[in-house]
Amino acid sequence: MTFRTRLLAVSSLTVAGAVALVSGVVSVAARRAFDRIAEERRKAVVDQFQREVESGYRDVEQRVQRAAFVESILQIAVEANRPQPDFSAFVGEARAQADAQALEFLDILQPDLTIISSASEPARYGYRSDWLIAPGDAASSEPFLTLIPTDAGGTVAFAALRMVSAGDKSVLVLGARKLDPAFLASLGTAPGVRPMLWLASGAVMGTSGPVATSPELNRLVEALRLTRREASATVRWNGDDPASAEFVVALPLVHRDNLLGALLVGTSLREQVLLERNILWTGLGVAGGGILLGVLMGYWTTLRVTRPVARLVSGVQAVAGGDWNTRVDVQSKDEIGELAAAFNRMTEQLIEQRDRAIQAERVAAWRELARRLAHELKNPLFPLQITIENLQRAREQHPQDFDEIFRESTATLLAELGNLKTIVGQFSDFAKMPQPEFQTVNASALVREVLKLFEPQLHAQFRGREARPRIEPVLELAESGVEISADPLQLSRALRNLVLNAMDAMPEGGTLRLCTTAADGMVRIEVGDSGQGLSEEECARLFTPYYTTKRHGTGLGLAIVQSVVSDHHGRISVSGEPGRGATFTIELPARRDA
Repeated sequence: MTFRTRLLAVSSLTVAGAVALVSGVVSVAARRAFDRIAEERRKAVVDQFQREVESGYRDVEQRVQRAAFVESILQIAVEANRPQPDFSAFVGEARAQADAQALEFLDILQPDLTIISSASEPARYGYRSDWLIAPGDAASSEPFLTLIPTDAGGTVAFAALRMVSAGDKSVLVLGARKLDPAFLASLGTAPGVRPMLWLASGAVMGTSGPVATSPELNRLVEALRLTRREASATVRWNGDDPASAEFVVALPLVHRDNLLGALLVGTSLREQVLLERNILWTGLGVAGGGILLGVLMGYWTTLRVTRPVARLVSGVQAVAGGDWNTRVDVQSKDEIGELAAAFNRMTEQLIEQRDRAIQAERVAAWRELARRLAHELKNPLFPLQITIENLQRAREQHPQDFDEIFRESTATLLAELGNLKTIVGQFSDFAKMPQPEFQTVNASALVREVLKLFEPQLHAQFRGREARPRIEPVLELAESGVEISADPLQLSRALRNLVLNAMDAMPEGGTLRLCTTAADGMVRIEVGDSGQGLSEEECARLFTPYYTTKRHGTGLGLAIVQSVVSDHHGRISVSGEPGRGATFTIELPARRDA
């Protein structure tokens, strides 16, 4: 990944992350604030409900108290003392007293809860009351909540029970006022909060009438039935609209361990949902703008930083490739401009140092060449001088033996002149190596051809009259993938030099190992021997011109081999230990189409 891409990614992610963090914090803070306000509003509604319940208890208690102690009710109690009381004359009394006290329900009952008169159901005269009460409730003067059966399934009401006695007998006056929408409306309407009443029949009543149920509300009611404890749930009245949701708290209404209903306090989540939605869209808008700003900033930074840096990288690569005249054109006056100017000064200094180094190397090379040439030429010149002086003395002192001495001397002269020719040829070859003419060459085939040139020497059994120790060739040649681009003549000459050195290193005989392999886009040629070996110091200096480990040699053979390998864009190395032989390794680039 480039610096430009990383910069764009980091700037965009930083802005987006910051916006996401702020949006998340604001959303959480807003949600907590809404929850706190909603909790306060629910608590206010519940407290008001408790006060209204207490007020309802007192109101119904007073109304039933007044209805119980009227003369007509006392007459009913007196009639109850007769051996065979007749209550038919009092069938309409409950209705009259209910109207007088503004009670929706009022029943006059015998102690066994048999109905004497009923305001709501006159036809139930003589039947047992089905209100959720028991005969023992008459002993308590406290009002209570009860469930009164109706045609709609039942209703929750405030109820009070009073006993009216006359003689040994008594009658019961049972009155009630139901919890209706008017009662719920009296709880007050806090913003976003609405009270509802769930009845055991399954109906839900609000301040404006019946309320439709939902699956979430049904599950809340089911949990309320099981636990008889306060429960809460989020109810989405319109499944497709999250803004229609309410957080509903259910407070159970229980009498004698019977669940009569529940007060439902719903808190609208519409404002919260809309606010969170606005925060989300605002965050997305700000994040998009931030990302766009990051892209623009990254583009500007690219113009100011990455492009000059890219020019510097290109300049460095050009210098590394050998173009030391490369200059970087950066117009800025900041740190990048200073870096470019320093780079340009560095290349100028490198060129100056290179020119001085080349000049120094040339002078040193010519001095070393002159020294080595003088040294190498001095060796054969001394025998030539001695031979000519011997010829002069023989002609003057022993003319009768001059012919024989002349023949011997001319042989010596020819031999030393041959040495001079060889020395001059080697120096000429080293000083003037021709450019390679590249063509496709199979490294394994080339090794086989080189080895054929040495077959007479490898199979010769005698050196003069003496037996010759045998050198056993071992070939480990790859059959495919070893094609290279090379000059076969120069590479063959280099391999011949290595093979000849390996044979010279085994005067007592041994094993000559030739190997070719291909791996990682390179072709490797190895020439190894089992001879005297090389020390670590010798391995390090072996390719230095004029360095040799032989008694007779110019030290240019391996230098020529290294030059050939370098011209073929390869490298050569040597490894070995004293007494364990040595191995020369040539690595050349394989042809891409091989």
